[in-house]
Amino acid sequence: MKNQAIRYHQFGSPFEVLSLEELPMPTPLKGEVLIEMIASTIHPSDFGLINGSYGKLRDLPATGGREGVGKVVEAGPEVDVAILGKIVSMPEHQGFWRNYAVCELEDLILLPSLVPAEQLAVAILNPVTAWRILHDFEYLREGDFIVQNAGNSAVGQAVVQFARMLGISCISLVRSDQRLKELKNLGAEHVLLDDESVPKHVLDLTNGKKCVMALNSVGGKSALRLAKTLCPGGIHLTFGAMDGTPIRFPTRELIFGDVRFLGFWLDRWKQNQSRAGLRNAIEQVLQPLALDQVRYSIDQTFEFQEFHQALARNQESRMGKVLIVPDPSKLRLDGLA
Repeated sequence: MKNQAIRYHQFGSPFEVLSLEELPMPTPLKGEVLIEMIASTIHPSDFGLINGSYGKLRDLPATGGREGVGKVVEAGPEVDVAILGKIVSMPEHQGFWRNYAVCELEDLILLPSLVPAEQLAVAILNPVTAWRILHDFEYLREGDFIVQNAGNSAVGQAVVQFARMLGISCISLVRSDQRLKELKNLGAEHVLLDDESVPKHVLDLTNGKKCVMALNSVGGKSALRLAKTLCPGGIHLTFGAMDGTPIRFPTRELIFGDVRFLGFWLDRWKQNQSRAGLRNAIEQVLQPLALDQVRYSIDQTFEFQEFHQALARNQESRMGKVLIVPDPSKLRLDGLA
C-alpha cells in the first residue's frame, strides 16, 4: 500500500512550500486504529496555517488539511475489531491531506455511514461554526431576523439552512447576480447584493424592526453596512476577514444603537471543550445532515497529484468546497456516494 501526504517543511506560499511525499506506512499501537482517508477539503485557514499567518500554527514538518473523512482499516492491540469499517474523522492537527493516519481510539469522531463521503468531508468545521454563532451569542426566537455577508460561503450556506430549521429569517448578502441566483436556488429566503442599498432593503424586509444579529466574515465596508442593519442592542459578530480591510467601528451605532461588536474563533472555542462536549457539538450538526435536512455544496474534486490545481481552484470565486481525494474509487465504497 502506498502512503503519500501533501506536506510542508517551512512556512510560505502553499504553491511553493507544499510537496507530495512518500511516507512509511504507519502501524497502530495499543489503543490506536489505522484510518484510510477517503476525502478532505481545503479551507481558507489552510492557507494561513501553511503561510504562517494563522492564529495557531503546527509544528514542522506538517501535513496539510484541517477536515476530512476516512475509514478504519486496522485495529491496534486491545482495540475491539468492531471498529473496522467505521466511517470516521479525527483531530485536525494531524492533517488530512494523506492516504493513511494513525489515531487514538478515544479521539475518533464516528460519522453516519449512509451520508455521502463528499458531504461528511465538509460537515464539521464550517457547520459547527454556523451552529455555534446561531446558539451561543443571542437567544434567537422564531421569526427573528439575522443578516450575514458572504452568504454563498460554506458557513453562509450552513447558516441559511440552520436558520430555516430554527424558524429564523436570514438575509444573505452576496457580491454578484450569479451568486444571488445560486443561493436562492439553494433555498435561501432573502438574498441581496452587498452594496450601499443594503440598510434600506433590510429595513423594508424587516418592516422597520431591523436585525437582532449580523454575521460578518468579510470586513471592510461590508462589515460597516451590517452594523447599520441592527436593531438597538443587536450583535455584530465577526468570524472572518475575507476582504482583508480593517473594520471601521460606526460610532453612531455604538452609542445610540447600543450595538455590541464581538468575535468568534472556532479554534479557541474548541480549546475550551471536553472530548464529550466537542463530540456533542459535532453530533448536533451531523443529525440534520443524516436526516437530509441540510446539504453542502461541492465544487470540484482533485486527486493528490493535482493538488496545485485544487489550491488554485480554491482561490477562485465558486459556490462550493474543493475536495482532495487520494483515490476517487474509494468514494464509491460502502454506499458512501
